[in-house]
This record gives sequence, C-alpha cells and structure tokens, in this order.
Amino acid sequence: MLFMVIERFKDRDPIPVYRRVRDEGVKFPDGLKYLGSWIEPNFDRCFQLMECDDARLLQEWVLNCQGNGMTFEIVPVVPSKETREVVAPFLDGD
Repeated sequence: MLFMVIERFKDRDPIPVYRRVRDEGVKFPDGLKYLGSWIEPNFDRCFQLMECDDARLLQEWVLNCQGNGMTFEIVPVVPSKETREVVAPFLDGD
C-alpha cells in the first residue's frame, strides 16, 4: 500500500530534522520503502510518499522519529491511474 506521510516541522524549523538526517541518517524499518518527498517553501510541511504492506512499520518509524519536534499525519493513498480504472465503468451510467 501507498501512504502519504505529512510531517509538520515544529515552528517551521527544519534545521533539527535535517541535522539529524545529516548526522545519523534516515533509518526505515525493513519493509518500509521511501519513494520521495516534497517540502513546502515556508518549511511548514514535508510530504513523503511511502510504501509498505504493514502499517505497523509506519508506526515503528514514527516512534523512532520522536524527539525531533515533528508531528505526523499518515494517509493511505491510491495512484490516480488505478483510481481511473475503478471509476471508468461508472462514467457512462445515468
């Protein structure tokens, strides 16, 4: 499954998080795959696309990130192409 992880930087300050990444690296549990990320220009939020078959791996990762002043929102997502395939049979009805 795909998950959009929305991280909020405390006080819009990315420095502690980037310092930790630089010094310690990013540690993901086996089975949790990082696909990419995007940062808002005002440093409010980071959007990370992750993939895994067991949501508990996301929970483990969030717990490992504690103490960085960040909060997390985790949203299951479906790729647009797959959604189009689900919706297609309904387009010509009624």
